[in-house]
Amino acid sequence: MPVIKSVRGNHPQIPEDCFVAENATIVGEVSMGKQCSVWFNAVIRGDVHFIKMGNKVNIQDGAVIHATYQKSPTTIGNNVSIGHNALVHGCTIKDNVLVGMGSIIMDDCVIESNSIIAAGAVVTKNTIVESGSIYAGVPAKKVKDISKELISGEIDRIANNYVKYSSWFKE
Repeated sequence: MPVIKSVRGNHPQIPEDCFVAENATIVGEVSMGKQCSVWFNAVIRGDVHFIKMGNKVNIQDGAVIHATYQKSPTTIGNNVSIGHNALVHGCTIKDNVLVGMGSIIMDDCVIESNSIIAAGAVVTKNTIVESGSIYAGVPAKKVKDISKELISGEIDRIANNYVKYSSWFKE
């Protein structure tokens, strides 16, 4: 069974159509939209501030979602994929975003819609990622604009695939 735990009177809100892996941890003030999935060894800690996720968000294996006490909540929009072992901390991620494997997004960043954070990128505190762009590197910088093919071929494809994958575990 996953660890789903109340903290200071705040209990995670997880719709019935979401998938949460057996060894995932979700604690505190966490609200998830429809068709979300939280994969193996992922941790979502809403103990120090709220974490709000839209619809069709997937938090892949080993990812950590957290916030900063009394300062920076984490808000994740719709149709967002958070890659394996990524760290998302006290920031805002808007709709239709792909956060690559092993990347880090720090406090008070805003990742605008239709963007990709490349695998291994480190998005430093207060960075604003432009809509329709790809950021990569350490520290992350804009490397190019996103094509419509990347939006449908990567961002939408991955989010839709994770809805499909999660259905396999509900059979």
